[in-house]
Amino acid sequence: MTVRVLLVDDQEMVRTGLRLIIDRREGLSVVGEAADGEQAVARAVELRPDVVLMDVRMPGTTGVEATLRITTRWPGPGPAPRVLVLTTFDLDEYVHAALRAGAAGFLLKNSPPDQLAQAIRSTSIGETVLAQSVTRRLIDTVTALPAALLPNTPAPALHEGELTDLLTERELQVLVLVAQGLSNAQIASALDLSEGNVKSRVNRILTRLGLENRVQAAVLAHQKGLAGIIRMPPGT
Repeated sequence: MTVRVLLVDDQEMVRTGLRLIIDRREGLSVVGEAADGEQAVARAVELRPDVVLMDVRMPGTTGVEATLRITTRWPGPGPAPRVLVLTTFDLDEYVHAALRAGAAGFLLKNSPPDQLAQAIRSTSIGETVLAQSVTRRLIDTVTALPAALLPNTPAPALHEGELTDLLTERELQVLVLVAQGLSNAQIASALDLSEGNVKSRVNRILTRLGLENRVQAAVLAHQKGLAGIIRMPPGT
C-alpha cells in the first residue's frame, strides 16, 4: 500500500526537495503541497493523506496550530491523517508544542533521506517518531520530575527484577533500544529481527508493563537504569 503524503512548508525549494526524496522511495507518494498552516488544513481535508509532513514556523497559521486543527478538530470525513513535524529548529519549545498539539512525531530537516522515508512509513502505521536528540532530551526532562508530577506514567513501583520477570531477555533488549530513541526499523537491524517482529514485541512490552506508548516505556527504562545496557554502533 502506498503511503500518501501532504507536504507543508512555506519555502517552495524545500517542498521541491522533499518531493524528490519522497517520490523516489518505494511505497511513498506526495499527493499535494501547502505553503502555510491554513492551506495545510484545507488540503488535508481535500486530499485525505495518510501523513502530513508539517513545518513549524510559517507565516499566518503556524504548523503547531495547523497540527492541532488536523488532529483534534478534524473537520473531514474518516480518521484524521497523522502529522509528522519536520523542522530546522531543534528547540524544546517546538517539540513540546508540537507533541501537545497531537503530532505523531518530530524530525529535523537535516535528517538523512532514508531516515525521513522510514519516519513517514512508521508514522503512517501509528508509531511515534522522534529524532534521537529530541527523545533523549524529552526523557531527561520527564525523568527529572518528582514521581508525583509524572502524569500517566503507569507501574512506577516496578523494580528491575520485576521487569526481568515480566519481560523476556529479547523484550528487555528491545526496551533498552526504545529508550535510546531507536525506531522499529533501527531496532530490527540492530537485533537481526524483522520490523514486524519488533513491532509485536514493542506492543507486548507496553501491554505487560501497563504502558500507553513508547515514550512511557523509555521513561520507565531510564528510571530503572536499563537505558545504558546496550550501546549502538556509530551511525545506527
